[in-house]
Amino acid sequence: MAVIKPVKGKHPQIPSDCFVAENATVLGDVSLGKECSIWYNAVIRGDVHFIKIGNKVNIQDGAVIHATYQKSPTTIGNNVSIGHNAIVHGCTIKDNVLVGMGSIIMDDCVIESNSIIAAGAVVTKNTIVESGSIYAGVPAKKVKDISQELISGEINRIADNYVTYSSWFKE
Repeated sequence: MAVIKPVKGKHPQIPSDCFVAENATVLGDVSLGKECSIWYNAVIRGDVHFIKIGNKVNIQDGAVIHATYQKSPTTIGNNVSIGHNAIVHGCTIKDNVLVGMGSIIMDDCVIESNSIIAAGAVVTKNTIVESGSIYAGVPAKKVKDISQELISGEINRIADNYVTYSSWFKE
């Protein structure tokens, strides 16, 4: 059974249509939208500030979502995929974003809609990732603009696939 528990009187809000893996951890002031999936060994720790997650978001295996005490909450929009072992900390991710495996997004960053953070990228504090772009590297920099094909072919496809995958575990 997943670890889902309150912290300082704040209980995670998880709609019934979400999937939370048996060894995932969701703590404190966390709210999930509809059709979300929280995968194996993922941690969403709303103990020091709130974490708000939109609809159709997947937090893949081993990812960590956290915030900064009394300073930087974490807000994730709709139709977002957070790749395996990514770290998302005290930042804002808008709608239709793909965060690649093993990437790190640090405090006070804003990832605008229709963007991709490449696998292994490190988005340093206060970075604004412009809408419709791909950022890669350490530190992450813009490498190119996203085509409409990438938005529908990758960002939407992955988010849709994870809704399907999670249904396999609800049977």
